[in-house]
Amino acid sequence: MQETKIPRHIAFIMDGNGRWAKKRLLPRKAGHREGVAALRRMTDECEKAGVGMVSFYAFSTENWTRPQEEIDALFKMVKEFADKYLDEYVKRGLRIMFMGDLTKLPPETVESLKKIMISAKDNKGMIVNLALNYGGRDEIVRAVNKIISAGVREVDRQVLSDCMYTAGLPDPDVIVRSSGEKRLSNFMLWQAAYSELIFLDEYWPDFDAAVFKKILEEYSKRDRRYGNVRRTD
Repeated sequence: MQETKIPRHIAFIMDGNGRWAKKRLLPRKAGHREGVAALRRMTDECEKAGVGMVSFYAFSTENWTRPQEEIDALFKMVKEFADKYLDEYVKRGLRIMFMGDLTKLPPETVESLKKIMISAKDNKGMIVNLALNYGGRDEIVRAVNKIISAGVREVDRQVLSDCMYTAGLPDPDVIVRSSGEKRLSNFMLWQAAYSELIFLDEYWPDFDAAVFKKILEEYSKRDRRYGNVRRTD
């Protein structure tokens, strides 16, 4: 039997909320609400499996082009999620972090997120990382500017890694994208150098324990060599 391998860090590109809703003749915000439920399910599944860190691509720097009504509804849900469920995660001992430029978010949302970060800073459990107003290229530019501001004249990979939002944390072992799309869409471009990529046809609101099991089964089949060769090759 195939040995089940558990990733240290699994990252999700949550895609397909709108199409899930359209298929059911529902408004897009209904799809986003079901997407929040799927995020909660995947967090629970990762914690039960012993995953050390889980990341969710919740809102990208490109998502600002969506209709304002949808954006407002999304951030209302983010605040509700922070006030209700992230607070629950903190009490469970999970560590909560965010990556992205939070200054562009509604002030009441930012206030809720800051409270959560402060409450969870000493927790030792699984890390739950939410990418909000995040873009991989912007993250690299931000890191370069931090290095310039520090007066560093010679840069290597470690220096750059130490200026990323994920400094000191493991890169994703696997990145999973839902809804059949097969691209990273500006997500964790630096960290994804050796991530396994899994693309699934299920829309994000349909992610459940069965889908998570399928992800672990597929990941367990992968032979991660990081540029090396097998001894038998």
